[in-house]
Amino acid sequence: MIRFSKLTDYGLVLMTVMARNKATTVHTARDLSSVSRLPLPTVSKLLKQLLQSGLLKSHRGIKGGYGLAKEANEISVAEIAQAIEGPIALTECSIDATGLCDLERSCPIKSNQRIISQVMRGALEKVALSDLIQPLQLTAIRDVHGRMVPTLVHLSGRVQ
Repeated sequence: MIRFSKLTDYGLVLMTVMARNKATTVHTARDLSSVSRLPLPTVSKLLKQLLQSGLLKSHRGIKGGYGLAKEANEISVAEIAQAIEGPIALTECSIDATGLCDLERSCPIKSNQRIISQVMRGALEKVALSDLIQPLQLTAIRDVHGRMVPTLVHLSGRVQ
């Protein structure tokens, strides 16, 4: 099974909370913990990772806290996942690092694994944080060759 860790899931939740509350540009860890119902230590850890990755900016002082570093439509799910998990890849050999696998030199599917990882990463890059704050629906359309292609559609009708 390929899936995100709980921390990545929680990171997506936190970022969505911040994106939803546009009126509040600065969010404290305590407020985010309360709204998201996530433990404060977990929220603090995630905020630090998201800040270090450049997805958040911090504001010091008595009215300080955290805010999105970019507009929600400019932040992809892939960026959030990479900030928490590291490179998005199907297998260890799918990233550009070498020496992670004993079979690397003789692996007959290494290049295919990289292509699959690129497709996965590309799909996650197409989903923006702003897409997560509204209901999505998976539909399919036909491409120029008549094949069905899954497509995300906002229930309001905007196609991704």
